[in-house]
Amino acid sequence: MSVDTANPENASRERIEQTILSAAEQVFSQHGYRGASLQAIADLAGLPKANVLYYMGSKQALYVRLLNRMMTRWNAVLEDIHEDSDPAQVLRDFIRTKMALGQRYPEGSKLFAAEILAGAPFLKEYLSGELKAWVASRAAIMRAWSRQGKMDDVDPRWLIFLIWSATQHYTEYSAQVSGILGEESLGEADLLSICQFLEHVILKGCGIAPSDALTQ
Repeated sequence: MSVDTANPENASRERIEQTILSAAEQVFSQHGYRGASLQAIADLAGLPKANVLYYMGSKQALYVRLLNRMMTRWNAVLEDIHEDSDPAQVLRDFIRTKMALGQRYPEGSKLFAAEILAGAPFLKEYLSGELKAWVASRAAIMRAWSRQGKMDDVDPRWLIFLIWSATQHYTEYSAQVSGILGEESLGEADLLSICQFLEHVILKGCGIAPSDALTQ
């Protein structure tokens, strides 16, 4: 997230909020919602607890903001797609971006997964409202691609779910993957190979011919 350097007050607030969010992401991912405390978050952020409350409002508001931020990061790549977009390029970018973000922000990814496994107690409204509408709007564009003959007539909702879950596996179950592969962690070559595999399977399954841009 960029900082508004033209306005010192806004820039200062942005830096403080990002410091709090980063600390909260670590504390919540390690201890869960119930086990985390605002004091622990404040200590890790190097701020008074009162500052955390001032900038974030409450423990629940801070937690929900973290979860929403994670989903926004994941789905930003699909924000600007339209009926004239190349499905091969869009899905390739979606897979690679989602994979990269899972590796870059593992705490946030695991935090979101824990919330969903718990029945999404703090995200029910978001999932059935804002995110549902977002998926519907992306699905409408993908159905237009099908009508244009750019891809098979597959249900776009299942396609989005598939990409979410397939890429999430390598963050949530990284210990399993690393153990089977006999590696301490996945390297860049592994991640590239995984992405290329997912692109091949998903694009072929959707009847999409890879564009020249997908050769790398």
